[in-house]
Amino acid sequence: MSGTTRIFFATDLHGSEKCFLKFLNAGKFYKSNILIMGGDITGKLMIPVVSDGGSNYHATYLDSRHEAKSEQELMDVESQIRMAGFYPYLTTHEELQEMQHDEKRVDSLFKKLMLDNVKRWVDLAEQRLKGSGISVYITGGNDDLHEITPVLQSSGFVVDPEERVVDLDSRHQMLSTGWSNPTPWKTPRECTEEELGAKIESMASQINDFKNTIFNVHVPPVDSGLDTCPRLDDNLKPIIVGGEISTGPGGSTAVRGAIEKHQPLLGLHGHIHESKGFVKIGRTFCVNPGSEYGEGILRGGHRRLRGRKGEKLPPDTRMRGKDTRWLQAWQPQGRGTSWGTG
Repeated sequence: MSGTTRIFFATDLHGSEKCFLKFLNAGKFYKSNILIMGGDITGKLMIPVVSDGGSNYHATYLDSRHEAKSEQELMDVESQIRMAGFYPYLTTHEELQEMQHDEKRVDSLFKKLMLDNVKRWVDLAEQRLKGSGISVYITGGNDDLHEITPVLQSSGFVVDPEERVVDLDSRHQMLSTGWSNPTPWKTPRECTEEELGAKIESMASQINDFKNTIFNVHVPPVDSGLDTCPRLDDNLKPIIVGGEISTGPGGSTAVRGAIEKHQPLLGLHGHIHESKGFVKIGRTFCVNPGSEYGEGILRGGHRRLRGRKGEKLPPDTRMRGKDTRWLQAWQPQGRGTSWGTG
């Protein structure tokens, strides 16, 4: 792969360890030397694994009760919970009862489990890929707490490119941000369109050549077809029109404005899980691989970029708006996700 950069991009794993392991394997599978994770990496639910005495435990998630009667079975249950995007927590009936009346304790415990898991993922990436010639870039998304940043930055292998311009090779640069425009859910990394535009422009001022630059921006450009999502009422319920769910654009005007102004080589986006696809905005090839993390499917795209100046590569290395290789899926081996209980 000398002189050639091949990237693999995925996003919105939301804690699914099954998808993260596939992400780590994607470099060798697609012969990519750069892996880019576009944000929203953390899970949303803690699953109590409750002691029933001795070596007996049980956990309820995915609408089913799962029991363990040995240390190995307990490890299997914990692994299955992580694969589904949740965080297992070993507890007792007494502690579980206490936590039901202590929201601060639950929040503190959840945050600890989440940060511990991000550290596990960073360590896994280093253990499996260090020395392989594959680089890994991971940034948070709007759903991710700010506290994950020091964990990502503590790695000597994984790179957190948030609000930075990084050199992918001697020719290609990438700017990144996981921040989004306002959403109905008031997530941790949201800001106004004006603030988001300022973040992008601050990075853009450091770019050498936009024709060889990637915009790794979590939220897609507005009205691009990569941002179509259900419209919600004041109670966050889908709006029904004519018996069907009404949809509309959820992307960012600031992101679209920056792409139209600077015309980078690539726009890598996510955020709107159900709006996978690709589109050309001027000369810029924009992609949202979508997300089906709850089904154990890793949605992603891979691309061979043009090499160093003067290097001759086949014509298919150029960007083409109808290249379906951008939308690849690792097929599921597990069930879908749902909220679990203790």
